[in-house]
Amino acid sequence: MNSQCMLFADEPIALVRDAEGGIGYHPGVVADDVAAAWFDALLPSVPWRSEERPMYDRIVAVPRLMASVALSDPSRPPCIDAALRAVCAVAPAPYTRVGLNLYRGAGDSVAMHNDRVHGLAPGQPIAILSLGAARDMLIRAKPGGPSRRVRLESGSVLVMSHASQHTHEHGIPKTSQPAGARISVAFRVRLPCT
Repeated sequence: MNSQCMLFADEPIALVRDAEGGIGYHPGVVADDVAAAWFDALLPSVPWRSEERPMYDRIVAVPRLMASVALSDPSRPPCIDAALRAVCAVAPAPYTRVGLNLYRGAGDSVAMHNDRVHGLAPGQPIAILSLGAARDMLIRAKPGGPSRRVRLESGSVLVMSHASQHTHEHGIPKTSQPAGARISVAFRVRLPCT
């Protein structure tokens, strides 16, 4: 059974605790009108790509579109810099890369997983800014058990410690309810040559 995390406060909410800060939800980091403007700017300007992956005995389409942008790339969309400043206000780090996911509607998702840490700088957080329609994220300890459900509102930032990638999984499930488009903007500190 999933436990629902009700997020009505403007205060950060600790979801998982660990020595590196765990997993925390920061609502309202970016004002609604600014978040909407960034969504509208990113949607047409990011080089979205679709991918396929082997699953069991067949190749399946990844149920979302993806993109990746180096923060050193001079052609990056201008709002990325403003988003970086907003994220650094709640999760400061020397971020080097942004991974973007476009969830086009209720059928787009990402399975439970942890970020691959081999290319990430130890001790540095992963910070995910949500833009567009709200979607639920599930967070579950790796040994199993119930998932915690967190509603990721537009303008919110979810921060995950490097350490939490060893202990917890997270995912965005499909939903039977109508859902608009959402862009996740994930800031990471990548090691050189990764």
